[in-house]
Amino acid sequence: MNIVSGWFKGEFQAIGEPWLEHDERYRRSEEFIRALKGIWTQDNFSFHGDFYRFHDYNLKPRPLQRPHPEIFQGGSSRAARDMASRVSDWYFTNGNSVEGIKAQVDDIREKAAANGHSVKIGVNAFVIARDTEEEARAVLAEIIDKADPEAVNAFGHAAKQAGAASPEGEGNWAKSSFEDLVQYNDGFKTNLIGTPQQIAERIVALKAVGVDLVLAGFLHFQEEVRYFGEKVLPLVRELEQKKARRTEAA
Repeated sequence: MNIVSGWFKGEFQAIGEPWLEHDERYRRSEEFIRALKGIWTQDNFSFHGDFYRFHDYNLKPRPLQRPHPEIFQGGSSRAARDMASRVSDWYFTNGNSVEGIKAQVDDIREKAAANGHSVKIGVNAFVIARDTEEEARAVLAEIIDKADPEAVNAFGHAAKQAGAASPEGEGNWAKSSFEDLVQYNDGFKTNLIGTPQQIAERIVALKAVGVDLVLAGFLHFQEEVRYFGEKVLPLVRELEQKKARRTEAA
């Protein structure tokens, strides 16, 4: 289950929900997750928070998963990372460079360990795999060239306001360019764009810094997923096997 704390003020206004400040939205989400896990796992569950309250509540039937369905959450801000380090099973972030993702992973995992918690990491990426890097870059340029500037800028205006709303100004999209925003969740930034060999090496590099899942998007989904499966994934496995053999030899 993916828990979204919300960032677009218009959606809150449309359904008559109060618009909370950035960190308060994450505080509400954390209460929601704690309450959800409680009703999934406990009899006569009671919870007294600022946003949610339960008294001797019993959920029947409960989920089959044990201990409960996994909780995903997104965000790049300090509040998002801190919430992940306390209550979420998965932290999902916008696309970023390997270095940028490593900084987030290290921060979350250190805090999670201090909380006696563990969290897995997912990252968004838009994949453009072609026989040559020139072909892949040409496809990227075409996607950006054919984007609707009005739609991208409208989304960018709202998204950047949301990204800058965190106290430290480091939320999602806070530093995204027009080109980044064409793929709404910064998928181009992860740079899985190029030849199968280049993409495989970058996937292995992401894994090396702690990424457990890549949520991949494609331009022509059916054809490109097949190409990815046939051309990229075997190289990923080959690189991982080579790395494992080197580790064993050392």
